[in-house]
Amino acid sequence: MKIAVFPGSFDPITVGHVDLVRRALPLFDKIIIAIGVNSQKKYLFSLEQRKNWLKDVFNDLGAVEIDVYESLTAKYCEEKNARFILRGLRNAADFDYEKTISQLNHIIGNGVETIFLNSQPQYSHISSTIVREIILGKGDASPFLPAQVKITM
Repeated sequence: MKIAVFPGSFDPITVGHVDLVRRALPLFDKIIIAIGVNSQKKYLFSLEQRKNWLKDVFNDLGAVEIDVYESLTAKYCEEKNARFILRGLRNAADFDYEKTISQLNHIIGNGVETIFLNSQPQYSHISSTIVREIILGKGDASPFLPAQVKITM
């Protein structure tokens, strides 16, 4: 079974994340969208809220599983028998960063492979960081969020 882990904070999930998962589905038998928990990081939305959004967004896709983990991504992949990590690339800076991480994961994760998908042009400017800034600035972030994600602050 070909299992991929799509790790991230998903704080919040964006339309770019959704597009990436839907495009990657034909490549794998299962994609585990795994919310990484880092005790050193401050999140805008609670873990429960982010998990619920992911479940709502992907509830129609049986091949998608939502989970939470606190270990190294490569170790989590081993626990889940996942041989692949799914990552999206928006630009060259993403590639430079992700390439290094993928090489480390390959070593630590006993050969786990990172599969990169380029963002569609209409999503390449969207990041959770930018969406959080829009939300904190009391702007309308809805064009960047899946319809199931309603922000009330």
